[in-house]
Amino acid sequence: MTETMTPVPAGCVVVGVDGSEGADAALDWASEHARLTHRTLALVHGWDSVPSVWLDQVGADPVTLQAEIRAAAAEVVATAAQRVSERAPEVEVLPVVRHADARALLAGLAAHAEVTVVGSRGRGPISSLLLGSVSSAVAGHATGPVVVVRPGGPAPGEGQGVLVAVDGEEGCRPPLEAAYDAAAVRGLPLTVLHCTFDARIAAGGAVTAELRQQAEEEARLVVAEAVSGLAEKYPDVDVHVRTIFGHVESELLRVAHDADLVVVGNHRRNPVAAALLGSVSRTFLEHAHGAVMVVPEGD
Repeated sequence: MTETMTPVPAGCVVVGVDGSEGADAALDWASEHARLTHRTLALVHGWDSVPSVWLDQVGADPVTLQAEIRAAAAEVVATAAQRVSERAPEVEVLPVVRHADARALLAGLAAHAEVTVVGSRGRGPISSLLLGSVSSAVAGHATGPVVVVRPGGPAPGEGQGVLVAVDGEEGCRPPLEAAYDAAAVRGLPLTVLHCTFDARIAAGGAVTAELRQQAEEEARLVVAEAVSGLAEKYPDVDVHVRTIFGHVESELLRVAHDADLVVVGNHRRNPVAAALLGSVSRTFLEHAHGAVMVVPEGD
């Protein structure tokens, strides 16, 4: 295997592989998802050319070096395929080795993928202090759902189910539907979280019985409107509504530590928002444990 130019069919599960520990965790999550959904798993690795100015400085032969890089990339994908065959032999695997920037390659494939899966940090000279450059770029720019597998989460099936936050704003339907679908596929309970912020509480005030009752009534109305029709579409999903007080970013992190999967939306309502992760999804991805699905919200 060298460079593969076979088109990646729409509806595949796409996973970025690079041989790192984080990428292997993403690969395991993706292979299990592909098995549960009976979809083809595309193993994707992109490799860049080394700038000629660097090669000239060290006296390296560019042709030889590029051949070695290409061979190493192919070996990474072959090793990933072997890992899948050992863990989920029934999953059909499609190797994808391209001479392309990994971030652009994965983000492009995500447009037609059922879901794109990446590790939280990979190998390479460019990475952020908290979230790997590939995972950050793909989650921020992809037009389809992206799962970032962070370290420290519960083992598959040993968590407390799927968690999704609802704010009642227009456009939150796609993350909700993705959460319902994930819970249905895995046979897990779904918690729909609504966070109420009250300045009196933020200033140190008490959560009175009256205030709690008002918040719970608000949450029931917000959630009922948001999930309208989904109970009929997913009758077997066990749904729980939870109301909490505080800032949604910090509270979501607090309650999500034992979830099998957390689903968050990425606001894409204008060109600036489309270029960057929304504040909630960015904060959560920087600090969360386990698998986090980022779903572009409606316009």
